[in-house]
Amino acid sequence: MSRVFALAVLAGLLLAGCSLTSKLFAPIREIGKAGKPAEHYVVQPGDTLYKIAYEFGLDVRDLAAWNALNDPNHIRAGDRLRLLPPRAAKVAATSPEAVRKAAKPLLKPTPEPDAEPTSWIWPLHGKLLAGFNESTGNKGIDVAGIIGEPIVATTNGVVVYTGEGLRGYGKLTIIRHSPTALSAYAHQSRILVTEGQAVTQGQKIGEVGDSDADRVKLHFEIRLLGRPVDPLLYLSKTG
Repeated sequence: MSRVFALAVLAGLLLAGCSLTSKLFAPIREIGKAGKPAEHYVVQPGDTLYKIAYEFGLDVRDLAAWNALNDPNHIRAGDRLRLLPPRAAKVAATSPEAVRKAAKPLLKPTPEPDAEPTSWIWPLHGKLLAGFNESTGNKGIDVAGIIGEPIVATTNGVVVYTGEGLRGYGKLTIIRHSPTALSAYAHQSRILVTEGQAVTQGQKIGEVGDSDADRVKLHFEIRLLGRPVDPLLYLSKTG
């Protein structure tokens, strides 16, 4: 009797183990499918090419090249944009720079300076609430502030996006400082600049708020070639 009972217990444990394993470890093909990057994006009302590139962590020049766009403003709601290099280009050359050269026409020149920024000032002086940590999803820094406190441009540039179209950022401003450098200012209470406007370092561009945030703060990001970098590596040089 004890042997029968032991076998029954063992069978039950094996079945439970299989069930638990199936919950903890999904089949490889399912993981691959879920983790596969999006290949296309349908333009929504209010989207700009810079906003889309920022949302997907792309260099706007790559996005323009892959979609044969020579004007960053020439997209309309309902357009279907490619988010990955064309297959023919991937076979011939895999580097982003090679793809940009192979796919014409490229983005038209814009009024912003061609030189990379040499100094970055703090957009807001306050207590550092959270540092850059991509592994936890923080692609910038969070700085405490007071509602209505001024936010300033970290360096010279041109405003390429204003709005609330990026989930989790609230009222957001994106400034392009060079062909490769962008900065972003999130959770504002008021945005005081418009798309296409040239701004200078230290100019007031908005006010601190808590839009789409758990508290009053500024979330600030710097991106180079579409990739987020630690702002403290740049801001700390100028104080």
